[in-house]
Amino acid sequence: MYIPHANREDDPAILLAFMREHAFITLVSILDGIPFASHVPVALRDDAGQFTIIGHLAKANPQWRTFGTGEALAIFNGPHAYISPSLYEKHESVPTWNYIAVHAYGVPQPVFFNDAHAALEGSLRELIATYEAAYQTHWESLPVKFREGMLQGVVGFEIAVTRLEGKYKLSQNRSHTDQHTVAHALLASGDPAAQATGAAMQTQLAARDSQASRLSS
Repeated sequence: MYIPHANREDDPAILLAFMREHAFITLVSILDGIPFASHVPVALRDDAGQFTIIGHLAKANPQWRTFGTGEALAIFNGPHAYISPSLYEKHESVPTWNYIAVHAYGVPQPVFFNDAHAALEGSLRELIATYEAAYQTHWESLPVKFREGMLQGVVGFEIAVTRLEGKYKLSQNRSHTDQHTVAHALLASGDPAAQATGAAMQTQLAARDSQASRLSS
């Protein structure tokens, strides 16, 4: 991913928090020489700084055949918004788009029901805990034959993340005044995605203002 220096975010804690908040990913692999993508919810595991992405695909989805053979890309998309040049101080300005995205790379390892029943059950527990912990009791109350049938119909995966790229494109190339103007305009928008982008800008500006205040004191 192209990331200008001003837009780069390298803090693992910030990136992990973002990934957990936006964990419906686009998973991209190369299948038969062609890019292939699936859209899947995942859970995130943090083992002393080693991040692992956990999920599963339907067994009918051919993407699982790429697992274990090559690197995959997991795209975590966050809030985004159109930025009008009318918000800038300078007349000679053009439209742009603000957004946040994190790319995670690693080789997915397949988890099959017949080979690793307990591991696949464990992956499912992590997903349930992430999205609806109360459902675990419901799942365990279902007949064993039904549960095993559902698990046999999927292929689990675990991706040990080997590389992370974080891009926070939030008008950092504009003046301080422009950044505040854009943030306030987005917060006043009726679009939830624009509001979330404005809130991210406001958080970033507050952190920078606080840092500048400490340095000048």
